[in-house]
Amino acid sequence: MPTSPTPTLPTAQQAGGEAVHTGVTSGLDTEARLQNLLADHQFPRIAAQLDQLPPEQAQFYRGILANRNNDLKTSIELLEPLVDKVSDSPSQEKLLRKTLAEDYLRIGDLAKANRAYQTLETRLQAKLTPDEQDELELPVKLLPLAAANPAMTVEPYEPFWLQVTRNPLGLTDLPVYVDARPHAWMLDPTAPFNLIARSLAKEAGLKVSEESATIRSLTGRPIQVHMTVIPRFTIGGRITFRNMTAFVFEDADYAFAKSHYQVEGVLGYPAASALGSLTITSDATIEVQPFKSPAPEANSDHPVPGARFFLDGDQIIVALRHSSGGEAGASDSKQSKSPGEDRMFVLDASGQHTYLTSRYYDEHTADFAGQKMEMFSLANSPGTEAQPAFTAETVPLAFGPTTAEVHYLRVLTQPLGSAVLDDVYGLLGVDVLDQLQSYTFDYRTMTFSVKAVDSAQ
Repeated sequence: MPTSPTPTLPTAQQAGGEAVHTGVTSGLDTEARLQNLLADHQFPRIAAQLDQLPPEQAQFYRGILANRNNDLKTSIELLEPLVDKVSDSPSQEKLLRKTLAEDYLRIGDLAKANRAYQTLETRLQAKLTPDEQDELELPVKLLPLAAANPAMTVEPYEPFWLQVTRNPLGLTDLPVYVDARPHAWMLDPTAPFNLIARSLAKEAGLKVSEESATIRSLTGRPIQVHMTVIPRFTIGGRITFRNMTAFVFEDADYAFAKSHYQVEGVLGYPAASALGSLTITSDATIEVQPFKSPAPEANSDHPVPGARFFLDGDQIIVALRHSSGGEAGASDSKQSKSPGEDRMFVLDASGQHTYLTSRYYDEHTADFAGQKMEMFSLANSPGTEAQPAFTAETVPLAFGPTTAEVHYLRVLTQPLGSAVLDDVYGLLGVDVLDQLQSYTFDYRTMTFSVKAVDSAQ
């Protein structure tokens, strides 16, 4: 174990080697360029450069990329030995500690995740951006309530399909059983935790913690949340979870008066990721394939080619291509692209509105010549003022080998001033997903595939 002060991981230049060529001509050194690529979600471009880095620097970035690829065991094995070697570099320490905390949370080790998030906040709170502070609010405040909970387990299951419903918010509700009582829970694969309404917890006879936490990022206003453990939870009677941790909200805090809709529960990443492959179709059905099919010879268990997707904090990032390309207007720090290269989009299956960002607009400015600009309010960012925007009538997006034409997307003309919103080419919500015949999250291969609607129909 190194003694204090501990050494910072070397950059390529510190190790005496030449600067790694990343395809740009800016004056940034290798470390800064890699950090920019990481912030820009350009994970494949970083992976292509790892063999040119010093061993520990390569190990550092391999661990980060394993996290983004949801290879949690590998990420932990690579990053844990480096914890004591990054204390002299706040940016490296913040990235490493945040990534490890996410690893522990995703694998369901709530005790380790709690310690990791508390340490991250204690050591580096002054170094966290407002976006990072918002992202960390839920785990920092909620995990202390659940740190002593048993690990959730999933019983083996066979492939299945079932009918789902579209709730008044336009989102997908799944039929579930909470301790053998039927209910409908909203599907949100990007939510870091499962949620349950207090009335439902009371009906099921669940023990609710006396301790609580006050959070604001769930609904945009301060609400009080407690914790419970659901001994037996079933999706459609087909897949059973044991000892599922869920956080309890007051019914009135997650109700939508205009839509007359009360959220009973939210099925977040901890449960959704256990569904090896989840396909949602336009005829309101879902098909689920397990990670290890008990019948490997079944034709339905073959993964479908699609676009790569990555988990970056609480975002799903999907690598798509716009078939008509366009010359990039991005700066050096944003790594300008040529036509046909991947563009990174946020995929939000629980978001009600799609928009394309100013990065997209910069590459396609000529497409909007002569159009009338209008003001557009972002439904998912209530604190953001209305923004000038155009409307793209048709946008062809390549989801791996399948190109789908999506229609009537708002295109922002100016940056929003938030890295979370500006560092991607757009946010794809359910209004785009509804234009598809089906779409699949395959956690086995980390691919997102689609079936486009037949234009002849």
